[in-house]
Amino acid sequence: MATRVRGSAPLKVLFIGNSFTARNDLPGLTARLAEARGKNLVHRLISAGGASLRTHWNAGEALKAIQGGQYDHVVLQEQSTLPVKNAKRMHENVRLFDEAIKAAGAKSVLYMTWARRSAPESQQAITDAYAGIGRELGSTVVPVGLAWQRFLGEHELPVLHDKDQSHPTLAGSYLAACVFLAVLFKESPVGIPGEVAGLNEKDLALLQKVAWQTCNSAARGHLRA
Repeated sequence: MATRVRGSAPLKVLFIGNSFTARNDLPGLTARLAEARGKNLVHRLISAGGASLRTHWNAGEALKAIQGGQYDHVVLQEQSTLPVKNAKRMHENVRLFDEAIKAAGAKSVLYMTWARRSAPESQQAITDAYAGIGRELGSTVVPVGLAWQRFLGEHELPVLHDKDQSHPTLAGSYLAACVFLAVLFKESPVGIPGEVAGLNEKDLALLQKVAWQTCNSAARGHLRA
């Protein structure tokens, strides 16, 4: 497997977001899954706690990285409640980044997040906000929020939300990573072996299955995923 990874052209991805991306090292989890499929993900994360995309834009570090990093994809993760509270503002933020990303020869990837445990009904607004701007800009949408919604509607364990009812447990981040693998590499996570702390083989298999089902459903529904 190591030989295949070295022989494949690496996919260079910049992740821009906050703790929804940084918690449990989502980029690293995705890279491990990719390696199991003989793919090479080279990644960098620019993260700040609670940050919106506008915060990142104003800080300048993310823009500098986009312009100089020669990335294939740039993943944009908006502050988790902004798509619900002010989708217009979120769309403005994404447009700012998308123009710079395209100018640098890269492609925008939108990381659709999930609803808080106490407000599952808000997932529709989150989904609509990401899908809408994705269609407008021709960007790829990674439907992590839809995978969480599907999983939570059918299963109680493993738990996806951390104790604060917002951030992901390791299981939640693993589910997100499975969705990223399916979207970025067009590879199924189903059947990938490995050890993840606190999760048994049954848990991993279930998370892999739901991620793959979600991506197939999203593709049939014409969500750019």
